[in-house]
Amino acid sequence: MFPYLPHTDKEIKEMLSEIGVGSIDELFADIPAKIRFKGELNLPQGQSELEVYKRLQALADKNQQAVSFLGAGNYDHIIPSTVGALMGRTEFYTSYTPYQPEISQGVLQAIFEFQTLMCELTSLQVSNASLYDGHTAASEACSLAINSTRKTDTILYSSTIHPYTKQVLETYFEDLNIKLVELPEKEGVLDTDSVKAQLGDNVAGLLVQSPNIYGNLEDYTGLSDVLHEHKSLLIVSSNPMALGAIKSQGEWGADIAIGDTQPFGLPAYYGGPSVGYIAATEKLLRKMPGRIVGQSVDEDGKRAFVLTLQAREQHIKRERATSNICSNQALAALGNTIYLATVGKEGLKELAEQNMQKAHYLAEKLKKEAGLKMAADHPFFNEFTLELPKKAADVASAMEADGIFAGVPLNQLDASKSDKLLTVAVTEKRTVEEMDRYVQSMKGALK
Repeated sequence: MFPYLPHTDKEIKEMLSEIGVGSIDELFADIPAKIRFKGELNLPQGQSELEVYKRLQALADKNQQAVSFLGAGNYDHIIPSTVGALMGRTEFYTSYTPYQPEISQGVLQAIFEFQTLMCELTSLQVSNASLYDGHTAASEACSLAINSTRKTDTILYSSTIHPYTKQVLETYFEDLNIKLVELPEKEGVLDTDSVKAQLGDNVAGLLVQSPNIYGNLEDYTGLSDVLHEHKSLLIVSSNPMALGAIKSQGEWGADIAIGDTQPFGLPAYYGGPSVGYIAATEKLLRKMPGRIVGQSVDEDGKRAFVLTLQAREQHIKRERATSNICSNQALAALGNTIYLATVGKEGLKELAEQNMQKAHYLAEKLKKEAGLKMAADHPFFNEFTLELPKKAADVASAMEADGIFAGVPLNQLDASKSDKLLTVAVTEKRTVEEMDRYVQSMKGALK
């Protein structure tokens, strides 16, 4: 609003005199005069706090208010007030990388608790201090698989993983001698028969996702055994909210568990920031990317927290680094931790059940009252994909006029998908009235 210079003219003169210059302009003498900006910036004059708030409110009022059934990786969940209140404490939101443990105990403990929660959710033994998002976590998991298996150069992945994950994988491994092989789907889930056909001594691991991009739940019974026979690793990506109701990755025999924790107390934020979680078996501990916070005791025997492992290029020789991840999403991971501590074990189970029950309620009503059908007949968690008789984007646009964000047209994420597929997400936040209104709006949009 106003230029903020805390120094008086007298203080400025004293400082300039101390360093031996006559004016502030002299400090920029090394910049050639011909390239220096002259005049004043084309910016409005400063305004009062009240005027600024009114301006911001006017801009905010232009945002369309609608009931959201959007998903495909970013969901509209209830966020307890504890999350914002505690994340907003200055010791958290102004803290930086905890290089000095003696003055960073709060942040280190928050990360340690986050790691512990991820291990409990995934049924695996070790987790790290978080990654940028679920797609980054997938790439890091594949790199972890390559680094942990001898003489391998190939990653298999299911065609049912998120299209953005595929894009990040391709970018991540573009200039490396790593082969990415996409396995086909069958009726909305991975064709597991194709796994055996592609396995060989050169395969480091297989990346799969459940719930997958269509929302379908996949059955991985026996899949880890097949992979382990070839000394390959199983990487399973999951919406963590679903882990309150379905098998965890560890229960499937996965070596690495990944996903995005946005459902745990983080708003949609126009797509980010979020948190990528990664957990693994203990034997993969020293190959994990990023940082791992450990628990110890200080010289007085009191509980203390430290950065135990930091296998990244800033801390060890570059050629020995297992990852180039240079930071973690500590503040967002703190939000996840506060959220899970607030809802608790039973609360998470109830939330998962509500997500599942409400999604099935809407799906059944759409089938019965709107005559629609699912793209595939498979069990699902809180998301399902409709096969519409019209273009999904046109239907979504028509429903938006009714104040409803109908879902995600899949071909907007992946051009190879049919333009009639619409993925609909239903969370615990949606009411019966909103879902019934969705059905009526859908019927109108299809006329």
